[in-house]
Amino acid sequence: MELFIDTADLEKIRTATEYYPVSGVTTNPTILRKEGDVPLWDHLLSIKEIIGNSSSLHVQVVSDTADGIISECHHIADRLGLDVYVKIPVTREGLRAMRLLSSDGFHITATAIYTELQGVLALLSGADYLAVYYNRMENNSIDADGVIKALRKHVDADGRGRILGASYKNVRQILSSWRSGAHAVTCDPDILDAAISSSLVADAVRTFRKDWEEIRGEGTDMISF
Repeated sequence: MELFIDTADLEKIRTATEYYPVSGVTTNPTILRKEGDVPLWDHLLSIKEIIGNSSSLHVQVVSDTADGIISECHHIADRLGLDVYVKIPVTREGLRAMRLLSSDGFHITATAIYTELQGVLALLSGADYLAVYYNRMENNSIDADGVIKALRKHVDADGRGRILGASYKNVRQILSSWRSGAHAVTCDPDILDAAISSSLVADAVRTFRKDWEEIRGEGTDMISF
């Protein structure tokens, strides 16, 4: 399994990579817009510097024609390196671009997947990750778990590709994606922070500390003995 962080907030990324087992960072124009009028390429290079070479950065194109997508992907690679994953929506133009780019060695994350057919076509077109938009699917009465389960069968049969769950609003959706067969999920670190900050966990930690200090003395730790 893999955990990605869906944000362009540099401070959030620094904190998340320090505390969580992060495999990479995903961005899109909507996420980047939240950061304001920042210098685009410098900002994305800063993200790469924070996450290091062992983690991946996913950057989305904005063109809606195959030729435009291909030009943007080459520009992204020139500015950020060929190790970056280019995010391409699964449209007819996007699929054409994926086929041509995958043959040139680009790493591709197919995005805006809502149906099994979209995912299969992206897989056959050379996509490395299939980004399934979980929350948006639920909001439109689409069986997100069913789509993930179906795509997992295709991925396993084909022997390549990975399912990346995206568009989350809560922990239940994230866990359901993994249970249904997603290889990876990407979410805002705020969701992780909220889950880990449960009062149940905090109460357990306080009890452990209290019981220790009653026997060993206030303010001590295991290093003291």
